[in-house]
Amino acid sequence: MTTFRISEAAALLGVSSDTVRRWVDAGRLGAERDEHGHRRVDGADLAAFARSQIEAGDDGGRSSARNRFRGIVTDVVRDAVMAQVEIAAGPYRVVSLMSRLAADELGLEVGVVAVAVIKSTNVVVEIPGHERVASHS
Repeated sequence: MTTFRISEAAALLGVSSDTVRRWVDAGRLGAERDEHGHRRVDGADLAAFARSQIEAGDDGGRSSARNRFRGIVTDVVRDAVMAQVEIAAGPYRVVSLMSRLAADELGLEVGVVAVAVIKSTNVVVEIPGHERVASHS
C-alpha cells in the first residue's frame, strides 16, 4: 500500500501542508498516524480526493482538452510576430508560443492569472526513480 506524508500529498495537490492538515482535520481527506505519530495519507484515498477536486473545479466549459494548469504569467517576450508566454502553475513551468496578436488580445502581461490548456497527441509518463518510461500516442 502506497502512503504519502502530509508534505508529499501537499506537493502532489499543489497546495501547502497546512491546507492538507486542515482538510484532514475537517474530515475531507483521510489520514492515519504511523508508528512515529506522523500522519500518512493512503495513495488511493489521495487519488480519489484529487479527482474530486478536479471535478469540483470544472468550469463547465466545453472542450476536449482536459489538462488545465491555472497559474500566474511570469514572463512575456514579444517580437513583431510571435510571443513567448511563461506561466508558473504550482511547481510547474508552462511555456507557450503564440502569435503576438493573440497575446495582445488576451492582455497577457507579467502578473496576470491565466490558464494553460494543453491538448497533446503524445504524453510521456515518468515515475520518479524508475528508468522505464511509458508513452501513449
